[in-house]
Amino acid sequence: MRNYVQPGDSLALAVPYAGGVTSGQGVLVGALFGVAAVDGAQNAVIEAATQGVFDITKEPALAITAGARVFWDNTNRRITTTAAGNFQVGIASLAALAADTTVRVWLNRVPAIGT
Repeated sequence: MRNYVQPGDSLALAVPYAGGVTSGQGVLVGALFGVAAVDGAQNAVIEAATQGVFDITKEPALAITAGARVFWDNTNRRITTTAAGNFQVGIASLAALAADTTVRVWLNRVPAIGT
């Protein structure tokens, strides 16, 4: 195919955050979510993984069950289970206790309800 560009498991994204981003942090650019592969200052173009399973910072004191839909809280730059005002990024592949600082997330955009 002459129009094939890349597999899409990672994409080049411009860092939208004033404080920049460090490797392993979530990055939301419009409707694109990924996990930063490298550190980058604001507006730097970095590679971000858009597929896979990652341990990502979660909302403090929040327990998350395995299989729960998880969302990116872009204001606080962390995973939450609160859908309102947040961007769905995937599913928790392992349970996380309230005391845990991260949750294991399978990046997978799934419908907000059922089907």
